[in-house]
Amino acid sequence: MTYYERTYRLGFGGGLTPAIKYLLIANVVLFLMKIIIPGGEHFMNHAFGLTPSLIFSKLTIWQFFTYMFIHGGPWHLIINMFFLWMFGIEVERALGTREFVKYYTICGVGAGFFHLAFNFNSPIPVVGASGAIFGVMAAFALLFPDRIITLLLFLVLPIQMKAKYLVMIFAGIQLLYGFFGGNDGVAYFAHLGGMAVGFIYLKMDWRLDYVGKLIRQKRKSKQAVQSLKKQQNMQRFRERVDEILDKINDVGYDQLNDEEKRILQDASEKFSKEQEN
Repeated sequence: MTYYERTYRLGFGGGLTPAIKYLLIANVVLFLMKIIIPGGEHFMNHAFGLTPSLIFSKLTIWQFFTYMFIHGGPWHLIINMFFLWMFGIEVERALGTREFVKYYTICGVGAGFFHLAFNFNSPIPVVGASGAIFGVMAAFALLFPDRIITLLLFLVLPIQMKAKYLVMIFAGIQLLYGFFGGNDGVAYFAHLGGMAVGFIYLKMDWRLDYVGKLIRQKRKSKQAVQSLKKQQNMQRFRERVDEILDKINDVGYDQLNDEEKRILQDASEKFSKEQEN
C-alpha cells in the first residue's frame, strides 16, 4: 500500500518522525526479546498481554498499556508496523509528536476497553498495536480525507481511492468479521474500538486536558458573573447612599430612619476599606 503527494516524503531517515521511530524500535525490540529469551513468549503474553479475566481478578491494569507493544508473530508485527509507518508519519506531523503519542495511547487503551467489553471473562490474552493503529488510520482519514491511496489488489492490480473511503471499508470489514467471522483469534472489536475512540477524540475535540479546560472555563465564567453581580450591587448601593445624602441635605441627619443610618455606616466602612486597599 502506498500513497502519494508532492509534499510527502516516503522512506526512512529524514521522513521518519520521532514518535513513529521510537514506536517501531520499541515494538521490534520487545518482539525480539520475546522470541530470544527462553520462555519469553509465554511470560510476555500473559504478563503484558491484555487478559480480560485478570483485569478484575488480579487488577492487572497495566495491561491496557503494555498489550499494544506485544505481538503474536512476525507477520503480525510486520503488518502492524507497516501500517503504523504508512499512516502514522503524516498524522504525527499534523498533530505534533506530543499530541500524537497521547492520541496513540488513548486509542490503544480505548481499544483494550472495547475488547474487554466483548470478552469479559476470557482467559486468552490479546496482543498487538492494531487497535491503536486503527485509531491512527481514523485520524488520517479525518485529517486527509481526500488523500488518494493506491492499493495493490492481490499484489498486482492497482486500485485508487480516497482515504476516507478506504478507512470506512476497513471499519466495515472489522464490523462484519466481528459479528460473523467466528473464533479466528483476531480482536476485531478492539480494532473498531481504537477507531471509534480516535474518531471521538478528534471529531469531538475530546482531549486529556479537555475536562480541565472545561472546568477552568466554567470557573472563569462563574467568577465573571459573580464580579458583574458584585459591581451591580455596589452600583445600587452607591445610588442608595446618594439618595440618603440628598435627604440629609434636604431635611438633616436627624430625620433619617434606622435603616438609612445603618446604610451610611456600612458605606463609611466600605469606602474606608477601599481607600486602604
